[in-house]
Amino acid sequence: MYRTLIIVIILGTLLAAEPARADIRLPSVIGSNMVLQRGMPVPIWGWAEPGERVRVTLGSWEMAGRADRSGAWMVILAPMSAGGPFDLTIQGKNTLKLTNVMVGEVWVCSGQSNMEMRVCHVNDAPSEVAGALNRNIRLFQVANDLSPDPQRDCEARWEECRPSTVYLFSAAAYFFGREIQHELNVPVGLIHSSWEGTTAETWMRLEGIRAHPELSSILDYWAPVLKSKSPELLAYHRKTREWEEDVHFVLYAGKPILPQYAEPPKLPVKVSFAPSVPSWVFNGMIAPVIPFGIREVIWYQGESNAGRAYQYRTLFPALIRDWRNAWRGGDFPFVFVQLANFGQRRDAPGESPMAELREAQLMTLSVPNTAMATAVDIGVADDVHPRNKQEVGHRLVLAALHAAYGKDTVYSGPAYRSMIVKDGKAHLRFMNTGGGLAAKDNAPLRGFAIAGSDRKFVWAKAAIEGNEVVVWSDGIKEPAAVRYAWADNPECTLYNREGLPASPFRTDDWPGVTRGK
Repeated sequence: MYRTLIIVIILGTLLAAEPARADIRLPSVIGSNMVLQRGMPVPIWGWAEPGERVRVTLGSWEMAGRADRSGAWMVILAPMSAGGPFDLTIQGKNTLKLTNVMVGEVWVCSGQSNMEMRVCHVNDAPSEVAGALNRNIRLFQVANDLSPDPQRDCEARWEECRPSTVYLFSAAAYFFGREIQHELNVPVGLIHSSWEGTTAETWMRLEGIRAHPELSSILDYWAPVLKSKSPELLAYHRKTREWEEDVHFVLYAGKPILPQYAEPPKLPVKVSFAPSVPSWVFNGMIAPVIPFGIREVIWYQGESNAGRAYQYRTLFPALIRDWRNAWRGGDFPFVFVQLANFGQRRDAPGESPMAELREAQLMTLSVPNTAMATAVDIGVADDVHPRNKQEVGHRLVLAALHAAYGKDTVYSGPAYRSMIVKDGKAHLRFMNTGGGLAAKDNAPLRGFAIAGSDRKFVWAKAAIEGNEVVVWSDGIKEPAAVRYAWADNPECTLYNREGLPASPFRTDDWPGVTRGK
């Protein structure tokens, strides 16, 4: 299965200089129980004494390289087929033996709190945890960290999927991995790196932000911290990490119990929320796993950028391009979740930052090799963290099967395409209708609003007529615009016959509440 293994000695930018060492050292992402990406060249790297010869053995095959003047070395494994387990041995002046190594599919799972939300906090958590036993799924949990400079390693290790390891793992990532492993029948590796409350710019390199003049306000705001590298922020972060490490969750009768501990350290005066500094989370939590071979990224983030949703139209595509440039892996698939509904339902149509953020996510589908899982129908009014992460994982799998593997399946709900006005009614056409348009529970359509040229929206009547949705209001004789599910917590009733919800949309481009922010 393994014929030729190409040896490449790292030349500079992928691996920063490390102190000279007599012993070979590996980053934590290269370890026992890991999954290596099938079907593409796979880097194996580490550090040794400058000039030291390093021999790598995988099964019955052997290859060698030599550390450069900084002590960095790398070999590239030729594309492999799925399989395992294998032993991987790295030998120089010392010998490291990695065991239980698999070859299959690897995903990076990242974002903010809805990606970070643990399996122990979802619907049916006790049974989900108890049933999580699959040696073909491997988990790599990156510890929350931040740094003003890119880090070459992180606190983490690969683990087999079992109740004790999945318990505190990302629920969205785990349910995605469980279903994709079943669909593909190959080993699956999940690299989970997320942090609650983080904005998109914290997950980007500075050069990725600087490449877009429209984002200059972000760097201007944080210029003093970026220049000084703020030792106060880093000291606060270290204290917070020490406190968090003492906090452990346990399940009792299906409910999470948090033991009583001292309050977390207080934020220093005049110091902003630590994980909010542009690039610092990327430096601490993504840079250490680059250039590990991956198939794609799944992403669930955006709530913290809702107040700047118009800016997100530029920011999110820029993040995707920045990650692809950092990995130097081409346009690998990038699949993301469109934000779930949250908040109190409004009596009348109005403006919504969350709706504008969902619109920015929808517009990001113009970036090549992306796909979106809509979650606007599975949230709850009083919790920004919906517990039905099983459905989130399922919809991510449908999107991934399309984006990463080109499977000809219905992977999305209806998406607005065009509108024409006839006889005082708006006729809407859609893409991704699958087996046809459908109303939830076969009830009348709701959630549609309509406006005339005065831009004043009122609730509208709507009905499915063949491949169209016809929208009207007796009080609007000449419709100018239609909006659907345009609210923080909208009423969602339009689906396709495969049961996937339509993405919220508007037919107008009138200025919203976040333009200019």
